[in-house]
Amino acid sequence: MARRVSVLDTTLRDGSQMEGISFSVDDKLRIAAKLDELGVAYIEGGWPGSNSKDAEFFARARHLELRHARLATFGSTRRKGVAVEKDPSIQAILQAGASVAVIVGKSSPMHVTDVLCTSLDENLNMIRDTVAYLKAHGLEVLYDAEHFFDGYALDAEYALATLEAAHEAGADLLVLCDTNGGTLPTGVQEVIAATSARLPEARLGMHAHDDTGVAVANTLVAVEAGCVHVQGTMNGYGERCGNADLSTVIPNLELKMGYRALANGDLSILTEASRYISEIANLRPSSQAPYVGESAFAHKGGLHASALLKNTDSYQHIDPALVGNRMRVLVSELAGRGNIIHKLAEMDLGTTLSPEQTRTVTERVKERESQGYQFEGAEGSFELIIRRAQPGYEAPFEVLDFIVLVEKRSDNDILAEATVKARVNGQIMHTAAEGDGPVNALDTAMRKALLPFYPELEPVHLTDYKVRIIDPQSATAALTRVLIDASNGQDTWTTVGCSVNIIEASFHALIDSLELPLLRRASAQEILADTGTA
Repeated sequence: MARRVSVLDTTLRDGSQMEGISFSVDDKLRIAAKLDELGVAYIEGGWPGSNSKDAEFFARARHLELRHARLATFGSTRRKGVAVEKDPSIQAILQAGASVAVIVGKSSPMHVTDVLCTSLDENLNMIRDTVAYLKAHGLEVLYDAEHFFDGYALDAEYALATLEAAHEAGADLLVLCDTNGGTLPTGVQEVIAATSARLPEARLGMHAHDDTGVAVANTLVAVEAGCVHVQGTMNGYGERCGNADLSTVIPNLELKMGYRALANGDLSILTEASRYISEIANLRPSSQAPYVGESAFAHKGGLHASALLKNTDSYQHIDPALVGNRMRVLVSELAGRGNIIHKLAEMDLGTTLSPEQTRTVTERVKERESQGYQFEGAEGSFELIIRRAQPGYEAPFEVLDFIVLVEKRSDNDILAEATVKARVNGQIMHTAAEGDGPVNALDTAMRKALLPFYPELEPVHLTDYKVRIIDPQSATAALTRVLIDASNGQDTWTTVGCSVNIIEASFHALIDSLELPLLRRASAQEILADTGTA
C-alpha cells in the first residue's frame, strides 16, 4: 500500500495574495468544488477573522457537498495580553463552522520582539493557549510555524521550543514554513532531521515559498525527510514569487515517489483543474508548467518526433494521459518528416501523405517559416498546407487583386474601404465594402464575393485578431505576423499571415480563414459520397 501524504491547498488564502488576483466569493466556491473533485485532503478557505469576504465564504461553503476534502479556516495565535476566549479572531474561527483550523504562530525571536512587540515567553503562551482552546472545542489543529527556517538559523532552541509548545497543547500537525522562501533543499533536509530528532512523535508538514525557485524541490525533500503533510497552491499562485506549485508537487509525489497524495488517487483531472483555476483567476496558464502546461508534452525537434513514432516513451517521462494532458507534435522550421506524420495523425483529417507529399509539405513549412510564418499557434494554416498538397486540389476561389483605402475626413471620422476582385467558380466577382477598419472592410468585401456561391460561410466570423512584430529593430518597416481566430459557432481555427505590410499579412490570414471551412466541408461531402450516405 502506498504511503500517504496529506495535501492542504491554500489557493483561496495564500494564493489570493498574489498580485493581480482578486477572487469573489462565488469564485472561491467554484474553486473549492474543483479542488474537492481533484481529491486534496484540506482546502484552506481563508481568514474569517480578517475580512467579511472570507466570513461569507465559510457561511456559504457549509452547503458544499464535499466528498474528499475538509474545509480549514486560517488564523493567528491569540493577541498578546488577551485571553484566548476573548480574542475576536479566535471566535471567528469557531463561528466559521469548519472542522479544521490552521493557526500561524511566530518561530523567529526577531519576529516576536520586533513585529509582535512581546516577550519570547508570552509568544509561547500565545501558541499553547490558542492550540489548546481550539482542540478543546473539537477542531483538528494544524500549527503553521511561520518563518521557522529563518528562526531556526537565528536561534534553533527557541524555534524548536515554539513547536514543542504547539505539540504539547495538542496540535495534530506541526507545519514548518519557509515563509520568505530563502532556504535551499539541503537546509530543509538538515532542519527537518533535527526537528524530528527533537520531536520524534510529532507529525510534521512543509509550507514552502518560491523566492529562490526551489519551493517544489523543498517540498519533496521535506517528504523524503519524514514530513507527512504538504501545503501549496495550484499553479504556484501566491505572494511575491508564489507558493509551492501543487500541480507539480502532487504528480511528483504520486508518480515519482510512490506516495498517495490525493484522497481518490486520481490524477486524470489535474490538467483540467489547473486550467480551470487559472481561468477563474483570469491569469494565462503557463504553457511550460510541468505536467499540466500546454507545452509539457509538446515536441518540436525532428529527431524527437521521429523517435516518438517508434516509441512514445523515448522523449516523455510519463504518459501525458495520467495527468489529463496530451502529447503534441509541433510543426516548424525544425520539423522533420516525423513531425508531419505525427501531426497528420493527431489532426485526424482522414487523409494520408505519400513520402513525396510529406517531403513537399515539410519543405513548404520550412520555407514559410523562414519568411516569418509560424504554425505552432496556427494549425488552421498548417491544415491548409496539407489539404493543398492533396492530388486534385482546386482552390474554391482565387483573389486576383485588392485595394484598401483609409481616409480621415474633416469631421475626424476614419473611413476604411476595400475593393476585391476574385475568381469564384469561373466568374469574376468585383466587390467593395466599407468597414470599421481595413481588415473589417476586406472581410466584408470578400464575403460579398463568396456568399452567393458559398452560403455556408454565413456563420463564419472572426473571433480574435493578434499582431506580432517579428523584427522590432526595423521599426515601422518591421516584418509583421498576424493571427486570426475564426469560428462557425461549432469549430474554431487559427490562421496566419506574414508580411512587412500589415494589411497584406492580415489579408493572407483572412483568406486562409475563409478557405479552410470550404475545404473541410468538401472533404466531408466526399467521405459521405464514398460511404454511400450522402
